[in-house]
Amino acid sequence: MAYAEVERRPERPAEVDGTAHLFRALGRQIKVLREAAGLQQKQLAGMVHVGEDLISAIERAVRTPQPDLLERADEVLNAGGVLRAAIPDVREALKKARTRHPEWYRGYAELEAQAVELHFYANQGVPGLLQIAEYAHTIFSHWRPLLDEATIDKRVADRLARQQVFERRPMPPISYVLEEVVLDRPIGGSEVHAAQLRRILEVGRMRNVEIQVMPTASEEHPNMDGAFNLLVPNGQDHQIAYTEAQGYPRLITDPSEVRLIADRYGIMRAKALTPRESLNLIERRLGAR
Repeated sequence: MAYAEVERRPERPAEVDGTAHLFRALGRQIKVLREAAGLQQKQLAGMVHVGEDLISAIERAVRTPQPDLLERADEVLNAGGVLRAAIPDVREALKKARTRHPEWYRGYAELEAQAVELHFYANQGVPGLLQIAEYAHTIFSHWRPLLDEATIDKRVADRLARQQVFERRPMPPISYVLEEVVLDRPIGGSEVHAAQLRRILEVGRMRNVEIQVMPTASEEHPNMDGAFNLLVPNGQDHQIAYTEAQGYPRLITDPSEVRLIADRYGIMRAKALTPRESLNLIERRLGAR
C-alpha cells in the first residue's frame, strides 16, 4: 500500500454513519436496565469487568458496546436476551461502519486502527487514545473557532472510538512519552483532572503499554519541536510518522525523515522516567489531591 504524504487544511467532518442510531439505542437500553436493577455505573462496571468511564461513555453513545460486553451485561442485568439479541447487528455495524473522522484525518485514523505497533510523544495535552470523554469534551468545547454542540459530541465520539485499539487481539505494543506538564494541566477542572490521571494509570498498567514521563526539570531534551505519533502499519515492517500543528496535519512516510523522528523518540525514552517510576509519579499526583 502506498501512503501519500498529507499536508493541508482540515476539511469539515465527514457525515456520521448510520450505525450511530444503533449504538445510541443500545446505550439507552443499558442505562434503563442498569437503573431498573438499582446499580450505579461503577457497580455495573465492576460486574462486567470494565472501567466506569466506559459504561458512562456507552450510555451516552460515545463508545461502542463490544459484543462480549453485551453478553456479560445481558446476564448481570437480567435482560432476558434483549442485549444479546443485538450482538449480530453490532458485529455487522462494526464491520461495515465507515470511518467517522474528518476527511483530513481519515488516512491516519485507518492506519492507526490496524497498526501493529504505536508510539506517541505529547507535550501539551493528553493524547487522544488516553483521553476520557469529559477531558475530550472540554478540549473541543474551547476549540477556536467555536464548534456547535453537535460537532463537539461527534468529535468526542470519534476520538473515543479510536480507543478500541486497546481491545484488539493480538494486542499491539504501545508506548508513550508524556511531558510532565501534561499531568499538571487540570483540563476540565479538578474532578476531570483526577479521573483523567486514573485513566492514564489504568492504561499504563496494561501488559502491552508503557507510559513514561519526561520530567520538566530535565536539563537536556532532544525534541523541542511539536508532538508526534509513530506507528508500524499492518502488513509493513517500517514506521511512518504523523504530526499536526495549528490545523495542518502531516503524514510522513519518507524513511529518512521518519528515522530522524524515531531517533528523537528513542533518546527521549532513554532520558525519561522508567514506566514504573512514571506510574509512581502519577499515583503521587493523585494522592496529593
